Amino acid sequence: MATAGDMFPSGAPGLADSMSIHGSTEKLSPSAVNRIMMEFLMYFGRALLIFYPVYLTGYLGLSISWVVLCMVMVTWWKKNRQWKDARIGGAIHFLDNETSVVNKELHSALQMASWVHFPDFEKVEWLNKVLEQAWPFFGMYMEKLLKENIQPAIRLSSSALKMFTFTKVHFGHLPLRITGMKAYTDEVDHREVVLDLNICYESDVDIDAEVQPPIKAGVKGLKLQGMMRVILEPLIGQAPLIGGVTFFFIRRPTLQINWTGMTNLLDSPGFSSLSEGTIMDIIASLMVLPNRMCIPLIDQVKVDQMRFPLPRGVVRVHLLEARDLVAKDTYMMGLVKGKSDPYATLRVGNRQVKSKTVKENLHPRWNEVYEFVVHEAPGQELELEMYDEDTDKDDSLGTFNLDFGEVKKKIEMDQWFPLEGVQNGEVHLKLQWFSLKSDPELLRESSDGLACAMLAVYLDNASNLPKDHSEMTEHQKHKKPAKEARLTNRAATLNSYVEFAIDKDVKKSKVAYASKDPKWEEGFTFFVHNVKTQQLMIQVKEHEKKTQLGIFNLPLSRLLNTSDMTLDQRFVLERSGANSQIQLKATLRILTVEKPPPTIILNPPPQDKKQMPQTNQGGKAPASTPAVATSSSAALSPNATSTPSTASCDKQSRSDEIWRPPPSTPNMRRYDSQSLLSDNSIASSRFDLSDGASYPEAISKHQGSFGEIQLTVRYASLRNKLIVLVNSCRNLFRTSENGTDSYVRLYFLPDQTWIHRKRTQAKKRTVNPVFNHKFEFDVSLQEAQTRKLDVSVKNGKMFHSRERKDIGMVMIDLSQLELAKGVTEWYELTLPGLKL
Repeated sequence: MATAGDMFPSGAPGLADSMSIHGSTEKLSPSAVNRIMMEFLMYFGRALLIFYPVYLTGYLGLSISWVVLCMVMVTWWKKNRQWKDARIGGAIHFLDNETSVVNKELHSALQMASWVHFPDFEKVEWLNKVLEQAWPFFGMYMEKLLKENIQPAIRLSSSALKMFTFTKVHFGHLPLRITGMKAYTDEVDHREVVLDLNICYESDVDIDAEVQPPIKAGVKGLKLQGMMRVILEPLIGQAPLIGGVTFFFIRRPTLQINWTGMTNLLDSPGFSSLSEGTIMDIIASLMVLPNRMCIPLIDQVKVDQMRFPLPRGVVRVHLLEARDLVAKDTYMMGLVKGKSDPYATLRVGNRQVKSKTVKENLHPRWNEVYEFVVHEAPGQELELEMYDEDTDKDDSLGTFNLDFGEVKKKIEMDQWFPLEGVQNGEVHLKLQWFSLKSDPELLRESSDGLACAMLAVYLDNASNLPKDHSEMTEHQKHKKPAKEARLTNRAATLNSYVEFAIDKDVKKSKVAYASKDPKWEEGFTFFVHNVKTQQLMIQVKEHEKKTQLGIFNLPLSRLLNTSDMTLDQRFVLERSGANSQIQLKATLRILTVEKPPPTIILNPPPQDKKQMPQTNQGGKAPASTPAVATSSSAALSPNATSTPSTASCDKQSRSDEIWRPPPSTPNMRRYDSQSLLSDNSIASSRFDLSDGASYPEAISKHQGSFGEIQLTVRYASLRNKLIVLVNSCRNLFRTSENGTDSYVRLYFLPDQTWIHRKRTQAKKRTVNPVFNHKFEFDVSLQEAQTRKLDVSVKNGKMFHSRERKDIGMVMIDLSQLELAKGVTEWYELTLPGLKL
């Protein structure tokens, strides 16, 4: 954990003095005392406003009915006002966002196909016609499967289900529909075909079952939606051209079931989520990554390689902090706003983890690290959900999804991500992509307790397992008492499972019923921290009594000396039968960080001297903004600034500027001050009173980023208006120990007069201000695409100073944006030509 001295440099003593330190050395600055006093007075005033009418009623001897009547009237007025505000706000929101609102309603109400919204998804009506024609035969196959395979398995799973019988199986007349299909051509092997299918199954299925007479259960109608990935591999040069088919859900699908019979109780609100969640867990154990369904088409294909291929890599996720979260806790009937008790859940495929809860904090810090195995990239996503912990039901604080294909491409990402579904809130994540290598020389054990390798285990089958604990070796069988022998002969069935463990990481296989030679065909992954000392413990156990049927210990150091760091063989079980064996495949892979792609620098063509950019008066300003290394996670704080190490220039930049690849932040554009902050931009600021003066000394000597601003630019075609929404800024340059009093000034070039000057309200004492201020311009779409936006963030405190008020600027060329769809991006602030 970083100390206070690490997070706040010694060069800012005023900031350190304003901090509250526990102990005898506690200090508060005058501004902090004033802020605390103002908050106290506001709380006192609210309490007085509530309780004084009650006191006055008692003092005058009036009836308590007057107090109740006033409270009812005030409550009615507030509810009516909220209803009117909601109607007006909804109408304004529809006018401003008619395209997105219509698309959302069509998607939810009419269930439009995914290819309508996403151009890379294709319409496959021909495939839906094939499914419609073949659906009756699919129903016949499923009826046979349920009665001949599923029904016996259910009877063996529990003694209470020995009479379970499917009495009616009908999969209805509505077939499964594919609403969109995407075929991957990049980042896939040339011997495979990868398809993503958006499936929608709204069925009139009718299935009845008899659990025990007269108890009956059934399902009449279900709805299943999700994205299924289909992999056709390997491609071969002979019929049938495809070696096998693998299909699975990348993320957990959504499921709704209409129960009948005795299970109709599960349709009630208290049980519906529980029952559907349980069934989803069963589906996830079969068809959600890392689990797959495989159909081999030729004999030469190995089922274990299809069902459990080696993962693509490992992603290490650092959950560092969050900021500006929504306050969900309120007091005194909502008059006093509190804070939140935030925690985060992270889900990748079928695995979910939960962070610790930070009490009463809208800017929580976790500094927790999680590691996830990635089986498909692109495709597999990190699903992050933020909640406010409550005693009854936790409130949502926002969600965020990130495709691991982005992390794989950039190797490392360290940035703030906006939370979706809420008004404000951001989460700070650091993600690292680790490739899996089979070279033992790359092994580097971590000193901070993180994994250095990954172990993949494929459990195939076992043979000649003992029926119970008494049947061990052949020598023990001869000495067994006659009574135990009779009991053993009665035990005709054996239900077994396998338990794997590396230290405290324990995983169990599914149960194989009624077999001394069980087949599991499952895969497991483990993170390894010390290859030389850790070992894989394997225990075969009986299902009901949990008795041990055999064990085997595999030292992980043994894999370092094998070919391809893999063992694929049958192992003799200890403390088991005379010929009891287990077949499994263990593969060890080293976690390594590959170097990011090198920076490409293109030499610009020579141009006339007249087009060379002007240097500043000091003669020391470089042609481009210098790159600053990203700060480490140990010293990150909401007040600390970090600048990505690369910068990208616009296509219309000056000729002497170098071009670098885009930054690692996908939602942020960086523009060089000399290239995009043109002469028009500087001229447009001449109407400010402080123009022509020099920058403050602190700004002139600052090395690094001046902050970022988030803007939303879109064109409302129904109203023929260009809408610019100034959302917020982050990591602004700190002008005082209490933060920065900032506002945003905007010009719609080429309009540069004082009348056309737009500005927001000033936000005081913060380096992460939230404005949410909207500006509208009456202009046609064609004209808007020929103009530019000149945006400047200014210091609102320096009214009587002759120094310049600019904190940072950015010039946005609207011809480079898709105004009809709307764009929301982060832009980095820079300053042109610092005057010393």
